[in-house]
Amino acid sequence: MAASSEAKTLVGAEVLPKPASAAKQPGPRNPLRWFVLAVVLAANVMDLMDATIVNVAGPSIRHALGGSASTLQWLSAGYTLAFAVFLVTGARLGDMFGRRRLFLVGSAGFTVMSAACSVAPSMGALIVLRVLQGSFGALMIPQGFGIIKEVFDEDEMPKVFGLFGPMMGLSILAAPVLAGALVQANLWGIGWRLVFLINVPIGIAALAGAVRVLPRTVAHPQIRLDTGGMVLIGAALTAIIYPLIQGRTAGWPAWTFVSLAAGAVLLGAFALWERRHRSDPLIEPGLLANRTYTSGILVSLAFFGAFGGLLLCVSLFAQLGEGFSPIHAGLTLIAMVLGMIAGMVAGTALVSHLGRHLLHLGVALTAAGTIVLALTLTGAQTVSTLDLAPGLFVIGAGAGASMGQLFDFILAGVGMEQIGSASGVLEAVQQLSTAIGVAALGTIFFSAFAGHLPTHALAIAAWACLAPVGLAFALIFRLPMRAREPQP
Repeated sequence: MAASSEAKTLVGAEVLPKPASAAKQPGPRNPLRWFVLAVVLAANVMDLMDATIVNVAGPSIRHALGGSASTLQWLSAGYTLAFAVFLVTGARLGDMFGRRRLFLVGSAGFTVMSAACSVAPSMGALIVLRVLQGSFGALMIPQGFGIIKEVFDEDEMPKVFGLFGPMMGLSILAAPVLAGALVQANLWGIGWRLVFLINVPIGIAALAGAVRVLPRTVAHPQIRLDTGGMVLIGAALTAIIYPLIQGRTAGWPAWTFVSLAAGAVLLGAFALWERRHRSDPLIEPGLLANRTYTSGILVSLAFFGAFGGLLLCVSLFAQLGEGFSPIHAGLTLIAMVLGMIAGMVAGTALVSHLGRHLLHLGVALTAAGTIVLALTLTGAQTVSTLDLAPGLFVIGAGAGASMGQLFDFILAGVGMEQIGSASGVLEAVQQLSTAIGVAALGTIFFSAFAGHLPTHALAIAAWACLAPVGLAFALIFRLPMRAREPQP
């Protein structure tokens, strides 16, 4: 890429100059940069697997500890809600105290909370520990993107982002398979507790690697934490997620709708606060004016919500509806894993030719697979793993093609001075969308499950999933045609 184009950032379809001070100055490459990437990827894998691993382990956990259908949703949503609420704050704390320091604190706390989850004595205690686990994850994860931006040169970033998408997508899908195998194995007679213990050796390895290879990062203690913004966004997200999960069990009383409306009002208040709070805002004001970034955030919110919610419904349907064992339920998702691998490989090869249209193709494939899944279930009394495989494979292929490249489109136009806030918001939106998807589609599934055949319940959830997928398809038109300028 020409030197004149290195100091540019994409905003929508236009290319606007970036201040020279924001451009990374060329210099010797960090010899440990690929080890740094490995540590950051290990942390992300640990987080994403933990966010979805209870989808398959949930029924076994409820059998052992008790609880209602809503507790199954809280096992996932409690983690992702805490993660989303504290993630943007975690990114800002990294700017204040140094990203390396916050990464070490977060990874150590995450590992300890994982071990604590494995010995939880009750469902209530487990949900509280999941919330704490998500909070420490929110300290750990956003530091990774900032550190990567510091140690890699601009010309290597496409390779780096190209690794993030596949690793994150495969982690989301590998977690249910791993959970099924661990619960079924029942090593040492501890059953589901193994799904949390598996994080401990990964966390220890990531922490040890971080101590050795992560670079010392600059702290900015003069930055102040935007506590007002933190309170507003936390209250807004809680007001939205809580009634979505508890509303069905409570019979949808008036307070659930009041809470949802209050959440929307609080989100608006947060946006106004951030615009007016120019001194050390929680979200960098420039990000909200970056059309590429905000459009990508909206795409992520719609697509990851649909994908995460549908994944939960399929996992619960396999065990609660069809009576599959945990390992059988996990293996049912193998078709989706294979589809995702195929989609990622194809997406990497085609993105330079198709640009933004690759994202359209991926989301369209996801919609097509969802339709195939819904039609397979409609009118059926029962289904087998092979019956579900075609629809799940196409869903995985579409998700792989789009997830594998979306992050490059979103973060390519973000400068170093905004990367901490940008990565925190992006990760927060991904986790928030998963929490909303789990809450909304899970509620639709359980509502239909109560009075219909399990196949009918999953079919209804699949049809409902098409709404956010269609929204994601429309929003992709707002992204630039290319994530980066083509090199001469």
